[in-house]
Amino acid sequence: MEQNHYNKTRQLILACMIILPGIMFLISLSIGYYYFGQSLENQTVERMKRIVSDHRHMIDSFLQERQADLEFIIDSYSFQRISHHENLNAVFLRLKQHSNAFADLGVFDEAGVHVAYIGPYQLTGKEYKDAAWFKEVLHQGVYISDVFLGYRKIPHFIIAITRKEAGRTWVLRAAIDTLVFNDLVEKVRIGKTGEAYLLNRDGIFQTERRSGGDLMGKDPDSFVHPALENEDAAPSDEGKNRLLVYPHTGKEIRTFIQADAGGNNYLYATTWMKDKKWLLVVRQEKADAFRALRTALFLIVIVALIGGTVIITMAFFLTERIIRRMELTDSEKRQLGDQLIRATRLAELGEMAAGFAHEINNPLQIMKSEQALIEAILNDLKKNGELKPSKDLLELDDSIGQIALQIGRCSEITHAILKFGRKTDPDPRNVRLQDFIPEMVDMVAHKAQVNGIDLKQNISEITRPIYGDPSQLQQVMLNLFNNAMDAIAQRHGADGGVLCVEIGNKDGDTVEVKVIDNGSGISPENLKRIFSPFFTTKPVGQGTGLGLSVCYGIIDSMGGVMEVDSRRNEGTTFRIYLPAVETAEY
Repeated sequence: MEQNHYNKTRQLILACMIILPGIMFLISLSIGYYYFGQSLENQTVERMKRIVSDHRHMIDSFLQERQADLEFIIDSYSFQRISHHENLNAVFLRLKQHSNAFADLGVFDEAGVHVAYIGPYQLTGKEYKDAAWFKEVLHQGVYISDVFLGYRKIPHFIIAITRKEAGRTWVLRAAIDTLVFNDLVEKVRIGKTGEAYLLNRDGIFQTERRSGGDLMGKDPDSFVHPALENEDAAPSDEGKNRLLVYPHTGKEIRTFIQADAGGNNYLYATTWMKDKKWLLVVRQEKADAFRALRTALFLIVIVALIGGTVIITMAFFLTERIIRRMELTDSEKRQLGDQLIRATRLAELGEMAAGFAHEINNPLQIMKSEQALIEAILNDLKKNGELKPSKDLLELDDSIGQIALQIGRCSEITHAILKFGRKTDPDPRNVRLQDFIPEMVDMVAHKAQVNGIDLKQNISEITRPIYGDPSQLQQVMLNLFNNAMDAIAQRHGADGGVLCVEIGNKDGDTVEVKVIDNGSGISPENLKRIFSPFFTTKPVGQGTGLGLSVCYGIIDSMGGVMEVDSRRNEGTTFRIYLPAVETAEY
């Protein structure tokens, strides 16, 4: 029944120490992972936006600088002057020194005829009046084209600027080296899979893509974001696919996660350039972009496993300790109950013994009176000569004397029992220990003689008196003597025991009392509990565990200190330090 109770308690404690901390631990990890993940995702997205914004600014700056170069030339030269091959060549060389992005340079009249050209192709005299770029530049004044083939049949794009001079319009056009421009766009490096590229509104690559995508090829991953299906989008050549994402404004950066044609999820960041004609796309594989998040998740799982193991291990360890402590406490509780019962019985026996002593004392007084009467009658008979001296009369006198002696001894014993067991209020007074201690030794002398114990006294006659209740001090000394004799008998039996009592002054204001025996001693683990109530090393039924605890309390109430020093199978020494009275008068 009791073991079943411990098992249920063990299960309850384990459940409380594993489930509740485990739940709180997992909740804490989950909350931490959620907010950490959100923070990391936000940081990753913001980083992508920042990269797109910086890259857009860099590409815009590049195009604006090339356009500014052409505007400076067209403002600095007249049509007649720039049309001369030597002048145009000199201008082109200066442009190349400024930027190696210029692939060629040409001048066109208002009819679209290529009147002057510097470059690797034979384009002088070519007519462009029907070309889309020529019409656009005449209409807009400045035009930056998409990548196209043209007469040269090589992918390139141009920057063209118009100028009106003497009622005529002429055009200065430069082709941009696609290799230089492609390197400029592709230079983004984000993790292992990050890349950047340009698309036009029809989803045609304006720059190459490292993961697969040729210049002027169709982007296989073109799609419309589901949340933006109602936004305006330019149709593709086939009129079926629509481009990735179309922000409302040219400066807006849109981020989203989408699977490409191969099924790999990418984190995209897109923004429009060049009046929403080119789309700058920066993307990175989702697994690469959120690698730190996956690492954090892995670490959290490791921490959860380790933490769970620690929680479970500590739960079992602490539960077993608690159960063992409960079992020990219950055992001590039962022992304390048994000892309390025995102490109560001993107290009752003590009261009964006092009652018996009181009852025995009355017959003893009658016997003493009768003995005195018999002795008086015999004396009268002797005086009157009625009894003649004889051997029998001498034996009778010896017997009467022995009766008187034994009645006196019995009377002293009963008075001692009554004095020891009497319930009286403390009566402190000055006590001369050099007189008091020998009396206590005489009380145990017979027991010591029976057990073959040699009683020794080392008493200093100059010992100062102490102030205390003699009956309480008697109880302390008798308890120490009895304990010492029990320990001596346990080790030596009826031969070889020594019990020594020493008293003397200590440091002037203190009196020291030592009780030394060569008994069985006290083990170190029991020595720590020797003054605890109900603690005893004696067998069941032979000790209550109250003696030393009461003695310690008595000495403490007298302002003294009680100490013990013991070694197993060597002996024990009890030291009592009591304050000496200030005056020698007592």
